[in-house]
Amino acid sequence: MRKPNIIIIMTDDLGYGDIGCDGGTHIRTPNLDGMAAEGVRFTDFYASANVCTPSRAGLLTGRYAIRSGLAHEVIQPADTTGLPRSEVTIAQALKPHYATALIGKWHLGHVAPHWPPTLYGFDRFYGVPYSHDMRPLALFEGAGEDVAAHDDKVDMARLTQRFFEQTLAFVEANRDAPFFILLNLTAPHIPLRPNPDDLTGSPAGDYGEVVEEIDTNIGRLLARLKDLGLDEDTLVMFTSDNGPWFEGSSGPFRDRKGGAAWEGGYRVPFIARQPGRIPAGRVEHGLASNLDLLPTALGLAGLEPSTIELDGRDISGLLTGEASSPHDQIALFNNNHVVAVRTARWKLVARSYYRTFDAPLDGLPLLFDMQADPGETYSVARNYPEVLADMRRRLADARAFYEPMAATFPPHIAPASAADHPD
Repeated sequence: MRKPNIIIIMTDDLGYGDIGCDGGTHIRTPNLDGMAAEGVRFTDFYASANVCTPSRAGLLTGRYAIRSGLAHEVIQPADTTGLPRSEVTIAQALKPHYATALIGKWHLGHVAPHWPPTLYGFDRFYGVPYSHDMRPLALFEGAGEDVAAHDDKVDMARLTQRFFEQTLAFVEANRDAPFFILLNLTAPHIPLRPNPDDLTGSPAGDYGEVVEEIDTNIGRLLARLKDLGLDEDTLVMFTSDNGPWFEGSSGPFRDRKGGAAWEGGYRVPFIARQPGRIPAGRVEHGLASNLDLLPTALGLAGLEPSTIELDGRDISGLLTGEASSPHDQIALFNNNHVVAVRTARWKLVARSYYRTFDAPLDGLPLLFDMQADPGETYSVARNYPEVLADMRRRLADARAFYEPMAATFPPHIAPASAADHPD
């Protein structure tokens, strides 16, 4: 039996409430809605961090970024750090059985020994080294050690178009053998540059335009897979690296990207589609995380993970509805701190921000019933003292296990220059 092709599409700063099937009302996403109708939509899927670099490190390795020294903030153009070469990525774990490509944004190190991305198991790279609001910015392309920058200025308005074109080209070139593609889009991260070739007249303005362009191209990708006879052989997964930033919707959830422990920074869309493998029209409420994509890819490919300890779990049974979530809890990080713990019903919040104050909240306490109050508006700690005690124990255990790992790595953030921008 052929190993499944795997395509992961990760947007940049897309909110839970930005797509129709998750309750969005301002942005038209018929292809994503159709993808959910033909597959499974998760309601409780988490990015492994509330900002870019650590979330991407988590997805690619199946391990919280604190294990690799990348949990604190995001890599800036002046930084020299990156993903340690000792980490095993999805692409490396799938070799030599898969042809592999990274298309889009890397943001896990842009100087040696952390560059180029082809050192991490990708046969081909086409994309940008970090966020497209950072300078200097160039578009890189190549294979093996032969990755070079394009001479032309980056066409911001057509980045999404170019990334999907490269994805389709890789699919067609590798149609006869299993392939893995990580398509890391730069949209809808600012700056917002709608593509003049694909304007939709979105009622949500420029933000809506770039999201609707993503949706249009997903429709084109799925149609091409059908044309090539690869539809049932290909698992396509869609998610976001964290919640929305200055624009975009967190849906019913509190706060947004970078907002310490609140749901809006972490709870993101997740849709998976593979006709004949994933039953159509499922809505899954079990806990899951982008850390799970590496062990899930390996499980579906019939491959064993390396001996490196993973934080993610194989959720292939959750995709098909044949098993419940393998997670008893999920820890949420802000930089190197565990700031919340989520179980199926409960969430304990222990940190937030107010203006310039990084506010520890352990003493309040803030215990939320996520089934009754997903917006995290009322603490029910008084009502459930035994639950509170259990959640406090979980938080303490997670902090004791993970936070000492930060001391293994020196601080990696260089002083920002005037040309640098936060991710």
